[in-house]
This record gives sequence, C-alpha cells and structure tokens, in this order.
Amino acid sequence: MYVPAHFREDRIPILHDAIREYSFGTLITAGERELEASHVPMLLDAAYGSLGTLLGHMARANSQWQRVNSGFRALAIFLGPNAYITPSWYPTKQQTGKVVPTWNYLAVHAYGNISFYDDSSELRDHVGKLTAAHESARAAPWSVGDAPADYIEKMLGGIVGFRLAITKLEGKWKMSQNRSEQDRTGVREGLAGEGGKNEELVAAIMADRTSANA
Repeated sequence: MYVPAHFREDRIPILHDAIREYSFGTLITAGERELEASHVPMLLDAAYGSLGTLLGHMARANSQWQRVNSGFRALAIFLGPNAYITPSWYPTKQQTGKVVPTWNYLAVHAYGNISFYDDSSELRDHVGKLTAAHESARAAPWSVGDAPADYIEKMLGGIVGFRLAITKLEGKWKMSQNRSEQDRTGVREGLAGEGGKNEELVAAIMADRTSANA
C-alpha cells in the first residue's frame, strides 16, 4: 500500500483496534492463474503471534480456499469510514485556487501466511466467538446454542475456517494531515454539514488526530 509519511499509522494497538472496529474485511489470495477475493467477517487474536492472527471462515462451496495451499501468503484489507472532500471546503481555494478534490479514508492491510481447516469442533469454537463478538452487547443476545444441535452441525459442514498469521501490518489514516490547519478545519466543518454517517465519522477521526498531535 502506498503510504506517505504524514498518513502512516504503525502503532500496533491502534491498528488492532481498527481491525476490531471494521472487522468485515476482504481476504485476497493468489490462485494458480489469478487473484481471488472474498468479503468476510474476521476476528483478531492479538495474543497469538508477534502481530496477531486473523480468524475467519468462508463457504465450503467457495473455491477460493481450494486454490490456495496452506502456508501461502495472503492479504486481508479492512476499510474504515471514508468520504469525498470537495475543494470548496478549503479556505485556500479562495486565496490561491490551487486545490483539487480528494478522498479521506482509513485502511489497514494485514499480510501473512494462511492456513485452512474444517474440524467441526474448531469451527464451532470459532463461530461461537464470532457470534459473541457481535451479539454480546445486544439486549437479548443470540448464541449458537439457541439453534438445534443437528442444524448447527449441518451449517458447520458448509464452511471452512482459516487462520492468517500476520507478519506485516500497514495502516493509512488519510485525514487531510497534509493540509494547513485552516483547511483541515474547513474540511471538518464541511463534512459535519453533509449529514451523512460516513462524513460524520471521518470528521470525528480528523478531530481526534488533530487533538492527538496538539
């Protein structure tokens, strides 16, 4: 990933937090003849490996896993909030006119060696943890045990699990750090005025980045 110095984020705890927050990622592997990608939820086990390990699963019918040998390299991409930035928000536009549109976004790339498994007990454990991660905060959380055991066994038979042992992490927080303070303020105010959820989130991240560097 191309990451200019002013957009780079390499603090592991922050990268791990972003993976947890934006856990629906894209898993990319190289098959014999072409690249393949699947969009899947992933869990991070930060305690396993020097940079952590990603855990996920895909449909058994998805031939991607059949065309990747265990131990081969893979890439998982996690994309956070993003928003279009119009030059009209820059005070610099009024002063020099030397501005162009851009896009603000947050992205994490996790590279590593991938392995696949289809052991029923391991899959049940993984699915249970994944479910708990997304259900535990709900008023009436659903758990795997709520469904009939034979039904769960049948569903587990339709998936294959994977582990991606992370060997390299890259983070890019492109949040107008290359602009002047007055331009950054103009972007934050412009985003806040758009009223969209993504725009609000990007504005909030920009504000956090500004206060952290103050």
